[in-house]
Amino acid sequence: MRTLAVGDIHGCSEAFEKLLEVISLRSEDKLITLGDYVDRGPNSKAVLERLLYLYENHQLIPLKGNHELMMLDAFQRNKHDDFWITIGGKATLESYPQMNEDDPLLNIPDDHWDFVGQHCLDYYETDHHIFVHANLDPSLPLHKQSGHDLFWQKLYPRPGHYSGKIVVCGHTSQKDGCPVNMGHQICIDTWAYGQGWLTCLDVKTGQIWQTNQNREVKMAHIKEFSNISIN
Repeated sequence: MRTLAVGDIHGCSEAFEKLLEVISLRSEDKLITLGDYVDRGPNSKAVLERLLYLYENHQLIPLKGNHELMMLDAFQRNKHDDFWITIGGKATLESYPQMNEDDPLLNIPDDHWDFVGQHCLDYYETDHHIFVHANLDPSLPLHKQSGHDLFWQKLYPRPGHYSGKIVVCGHTSQKDGCPVNMGHQICIDTWAYGQGWLTCLDVKTGQIWQTNQNREVKMAHIKEFSNISIN
């Protein structure tokens, strides 16, 4: 069984579909997606549909990102013209059929809201790794982490988590398209929606796969990025 982590997808359905193809996802694989499925890229709808399929038919463990939190907040407050729109929500709404022009949030189907709101986790932990969207406080157990650290805190040099487990995160987009490997923490948000790549990491072997919206493919090993600085 492989444990595979995927960085921020941000509506890049072409890159995501190609990534699933090149990793040759198996029924016994555990696939952990680190959040930020929506916004900025061109097809958030297709990304959520694929994630729903994987959730129902494979071992998908989806985390929430800050963009899912903003999307849910807009829905719960019925306010779709706020900050969320300006930082990517407009692209998300436009990826759905425009049946209700007065309230575009109602164009998003219930199963998408249910997936984002009910099935996406705040964090996930295995024997040797901790998976979060953004970051964490290295001195606190997971159940005591703040929402700010888990969903909003940018990556910066910090000591390793007191548990000794390796932290795998996204959120801080690396504009050079390269993962960051600090040993005790790995960031795999490699700017899929920009000019970068969508990254998948096999956490046991260190194998890296990367794809982009042009369906190009690169492969590497996480050790190759051990001296890469944070962008």
